[in-house]
Amino acid sequence: MTGRVFTKLLVSFVLVLLVGTAILVLFLRPIIEHAIRDQAYATRDVVLGAVLALAAATLLAAFFARRVAQRFDRIVLFANRIAAGDLSARLEEDSLDELSEVAHALDATASRLEQSFHALEASRRELAALLDSMQEAVVAVNAQGQVIWSNAVMQRICSSAVREGRPLVELLRDPDVLACVEGALSQRENFNGKALSVTPGRIFEINAAPTPGGGAVAVLHDVSSIERAEKTRRDFIANVSHELRTPLTSISGYVETLLEGNEEVSHQAREFLAIILKNATRMNRLTEDLLALASVESGDYKLALQPMRASAIVADAIDSLTGMVLDSEVSLEAAETTDALVLVDPDALNQVFGNLIENAMKYGKSGKRVLVGAKMLDKGDSDHRMVEFFVRDFGPGIPYEHLDRIFERFYRVDKARSRESGGTGLGLAIVKHIVMRHGGRIRAESELGAGVNFLFTLQCAPEKKPVSPLEPVAQAIAD
Repeated sequence: MTGRVFTKLLVSFVLVLLVGTAILVLFLRPIIEHAIRDQAYATRDVVLGAVLALAAATLLAAFFARRVAQRFDRIVLFANRIAAGDLSARLEEDSLDELSEVAHALDATASRLEQSFHALEASRRELAALLDSMQEAVVAVNAQGQVIWSNAVMQRICSSAVREGRPLVELLRDPDVLACVEGALSQRENFNGKALSVTPGRIFEINAAPTPGGGAVAVLHDVSSIERAEKTRRDFIANVSHELRTPLTSISGYVETLLEGNEEVSHQAREFLAIILKNATRMNRLTEDLLALASVESGDYKLALQPMRASAIVADAIDSLTGMVLDSEVSLEAAETTDALVLVDPDALNQVFGNLIENAMKYGKSGKRVLVGAKMLDKGDSDHRMVEFFVRDFGPGIPYEHLDRIFERFYRVDKARSRESGGTGLGLAIVKHIVMRHGGRIRAESELGAGVNFLFTLQCAPEKKPVSPLEPVAQAIAD
């Protein structure tokens, strides 16, 4: 292309030179003929010929420059139309020079851009239609917390009209939604929660996630009907358990009286009474576990949190449950611990360790020992540190496919073995809910033949910052 431009310029230069030479020859011929006769006329003709040649060359150059300038103006106009969003603009050059090649390349680029834009627009419309058809409310915000998109469900549940560019805080006043979105924006992690005040009488589950552009998207799922059904179930279980407790206690008391105080009861009758007492005790324990589970699942369950050292918690758990292992061949031992402070409800945590240790002794007694300990987790900053407690047995273990379900209520790995041991299938579900109420998580690790390790995390107590001697004085002045 550079060679073509050079050739064109060279041809133009030669053309201008030939024209000038021809003009000079026309004027120089009479000049030469009269040179001898009149020197003054010769000089005048030379000057006049040069001026005319220069004028002709200038006009020719101006003609070519004007044509090139017009074509460049068309390219600039084309570029401005493309920049303004008019992707249908075209140059349509018919020449076969270098500028026409540039124009054809720009036309092809504009055509591809137009096709891509139409494809993106079609995809956007399809995505908008898909999100509008969802039952969940969806809203997307930019890095500044301003709404950039929302679906029809979100627009219906918001108290005011949803407009792009408005801050989310002006549309949704629920603190849980705003906290989840703010967490996704600042920490670039997924945040979950539950919103109770978005719409009166409705409950939403919140899932907020960061987006690649620095913003975040929040999805609100209406779980009002599920929560009502769960509340009805919990109330029913609690009421039935309360109603069963009194007759079961009476049955157990009368059977124990017959077994202990009546020597005239036959051997066969004693066997029958022992079976009745065993099943009544099992039913009574089931009702107690049902009441405990309904309590920890309800919204009225409150924890009396206080800071305690992890090592003291482990020691208290072993001391209070030592009597459970006296008549067995299993030893209860302390493993590694840490002196970190954690926020716990002592009574609730005793229930957690009681269920885990009892579970380990029932199903892992072949391992002959149970370890209880705690360790500090390295993840997290000073304000979000966690301590991980564990209860480990060395029994037969749990198959991998059951590990994700053993914390479900009434789930049993081995149903026949659980019935023999008198388990209710609710202990681990109670443990999970208590740990979750503390803001922690629980999981299980196991290898067949190597035992089971139950691990749960608890939040560290915040460290008290030293108070400056001048702080009380400054506070008094401020007041």
